[in-house]
Amino acid sequence: MSYEPDPRRWKALAVSLTAGFMGLLDVSIVNVALPSMQAGLHASSGGIRWVVSGYALAFGLVLVTGGRLGDAFGRRNMFLGALAAFVITSALAGAAPNETTLVLARLAQGLAAGMLTPQNTGLIQDLFRGAERGRAFGMFGAVVGISTAVGPILGGVILALFGTQDGWRWVFYVNVPIGVLAFALALRMLPRSEKKQFRLRSEIDFVGIALLAVAVLGVLLPVIDSDSGGFAKLWWLFLVALAFGFAFVRWEHSVVRRGRSPLLDTRLFTDTPGYAAGAAVGALYFCGFAGIWLVFAMFFQQGLGYSPLQSGLSVTPFALGSAVSAAVAGRLVPRFGRRLTVTGLAMVAVGLLAVAVLAELVPPSASGWAFALPLVFAGVGGGMVISPNTTLTLECVPVRMAGVAGGALQTGQRIGTAIGTAVLASVFGLVIGRGYPLALTVALACAALLTCGALALAIAELRARRRRAAEEEREGREATADVHPA
Repeated sequence: MSYEPDPRRWKALAVSLTAGFMGLLDVSIVNVALPSMQAGLHASSGGIRWVVSGYALAFGLVLVTGGRLGDAFGRRNMFLGALAAFVITSALAGAAPNETTLVLARLAQGLAAGMLTPQNTGLIQDLFRGAERGRAFGMFGAVVGISTAVGPILGGVILALFGTQDGWRWVFYVNVPIGVLAFALALRMLPRSEKKQFRLRSEIDFVGIALLAVAVLGVLLPVIDSDSGGFAKLWWLFLVALAFGFAFVRWEHSVVRRGRSPLLDTRLFTDTPGYAAGAAVGALYFCGFAGIWLVFAMFFQQGLGYSPLQSGLSVTPFALGSAVSAAVAGRLVPRFGRRLTVTGLAMVAVGLLAVAVLAELVPPSASGWAFALPLVFAGVGGGMVISPNTTLTLECVPVRMAGVAGGALQTGQRIGTAIGTAVLASVFGLVIGRGYPLALTVALACAALLTCGALALAIAELRARRRRAAEEEREGREATADVHPA
């Protein structure tokens, strides 16, 4: 059957990526606004911590489910519903009169974002083929990386414009006009799904949803509550997560054997070349990458007395380097493949180690300028990681599993973000008694170590790709020899 590309596919992609950018941005943008929120609402430190943690928890909890629902109900329908919910919950968060309302609004906002994000990868699989799909995935990967990096900067700008007393509300309100515009454009641009017979009980794996939710919850709850003793109090949840994760895998195997629709087809990890390795690379990289922004915020704001805007601007070099290289790297994936990821991870590790060394060598007053060059270097490397890794991980995924595959990939990244942020913040807090520069040095060295772990996985995957390519070439020569014997 011939493939006729949708003439509006690039406009549809722009609309979906705009909405996806908002959801991912809200993971990090609130970090610089937390002191303003606490002062404005007279909130407790524990409650304010859940403004960040609750969003991350709800986001990660529903990503795979959101992808499966998109596969079943249609990408357009799920996208519009999740986007509308995200806009409404953003407005509720901005208007929150007290701490409890804000936390509940953030939980609901996280659920909406978790349902929205996997529709992006599903739409790319539906709308694009061949080299165009690689470019589209490259753009999606760039959005994932850039949204995380520029969150602190945009948060600082918003607080500078609207003041520290109520500026935090505009961190949420800014989503409303952008979301309404994206919704109106999505109604026109996104293709309608084909009508099909849909049976709720056979299409939606409710047991799988429940098992996976408990497993993810068991990992994320102790991690996001780590700075108030979560590991000590809730360590047993890791055992619960392990048990329910094992039960989830067994259940999904049985669903596939019975010919029903699984929540997460485990053949993605066994029969799809490169998917398992790419998902692991992404999760481990986010462990090291995502946590550095909170560490930098604490170093600049608490240690050096910077304003939120000054703190955000101090990490701008990373965001700029990442933005430029991500746009270029997405186009180079067909030519260089996994080598881009390997090179990018090495650059990130070297850049973070350089900042770690400089933190001890240069006077604190000169830190912002001294860190600029290695942060640009690390940012260029970061742009070469997320975008190509997303493309390479999802390139062989069947279209029918596009949504759930993207959701599973994002779940790994969200879990990596939560674990990395907790680990780096804890390391920073343990060393802070010996000075902020040393605390930053140790935390960034840990981030570089985690990045090197992702680098080792990427190198192993590169070698596996080369072996597969050599085997395919040998099989091709043998087939040619059989057809044309001497």
